[in-house]
Amino acid sequence: MSRWLKPLSLKLTLAGLILLTVGCGSNGQSQIRMINAIPDGQPADIYINGNRVIENFSFGQVYPAPATPASYVSVDSGTATFQAFPPAETTNPVSPTGPATFVGATEYTVVAAGLELNDYPPVVLTDDNTPPSAGNVELRIINASLNSPPHGVDVYILPPGADIVNYQAQISGLSYTQASTYQPITFAAGGYAVIFTANQSKQVIFSWPLAPQSGSITTLVLMDNPGGSSGMSHTPLVLNDLN
Repeated sequence: MSRWLKPLSLKLTLAGLILLTVGCGSNGQSQIRMINAIPDGQPADIYINGNRVIENFSFGQVYPAPATPASYVSVDSGTATFQAFPPAETTNPVSPTGPATFVGATEYTVVAAGLELNDYPPVVLTDDNTPPSAGNVELRIINASLNSPPHGVDVYILPPGADIVNYQAQISGLSYTQASTYQPITFAAGGYAVIFTANQSKQVIFSWPLAPQSGSITTLVLMDNPGGSSGMSHTPLVLNDLN
């Protein structure tokens, strides 16, 4: 089984006032981006340490807006408290509610996960946008689908048209709220088929075509269909982190 980037340990403490700016940051600051993966949630305002930083954050949205290279906002390192409220309200918080700890000079993807009324804490995943070695690309998968198979998904990264029966999964048992390691892949001008199955199954759930540029980094985020009870979407969120 591949090694995973586990969500960082969370501490229930209140940090001082958080400072947010767009930019590269310094050693005393961390870089974060946020994904709303709550399929039954209404748009929400996101507060960090009591300051509203995102308005009307909707399911499937990424903040800051996806860009190449990946775009982040700077936050003070340390422990930050996240809260979400219905737009223009400051009572009755919804998911994500809870603390997260950030290390300076580090980039993170923060996922709002679970269902709207579960008060699920933010899921914090460490990013690595170091350029791949010459002639390679890198691919990472984040499982943000609450309705993904109970024992996780296996991921095959294959030439288009290849039969998975003849291959082993590069990523195995990727569970909800986990991210895979960055998978180095030899660049292929014809691209790849990224195939998803249930863990230890050869039954294809869906296949996604990917044709990245040489030297690129791509993150695919597994999401649910809107509503929370209609299964895993067969259209992942694609983040072109580096081209």
